[in-house]
Amino acid sequence: MIRHLVHLRFESDVSEAEKSTLYKELEGLKDHIDGILDFQSRRNVSVETDLVRDFNDMFWFDFRDADVRDVYLVDPTHQEIGGRIVAKTVGGPDGVFVCDIEV
Repeated sequence: MIRHLVHLRFESDVSEAEKSTLYKELEGLKDHIDGILDFQSRRNVSVETDLVRDFNDMFWFDFRDADVRDVYLVDPTHQEIGGRIVAKTVGGPDGVFVCDIEV
């Protein structure tokens, strides 16, 4: 299984409601792409604020395997949602940190 973790540094004017809407759209990909096992989103509660560097939001997908992850990466619906997320982060792509791990 591949866990695809995405940490976000949203612009200060992005509301919790906007974030929730984006996360719901991402979660909807479970019904769109076979092999997505789970989707979760969370708020970073670390007290190591200097190390957090304002990456205060995150989400992750659990994919059955790397092939499913690769389908997700090029999926037009994912790319459209992802583009809207990146547009709301500090510095665009600089406001996004991605990490994939094997679980």
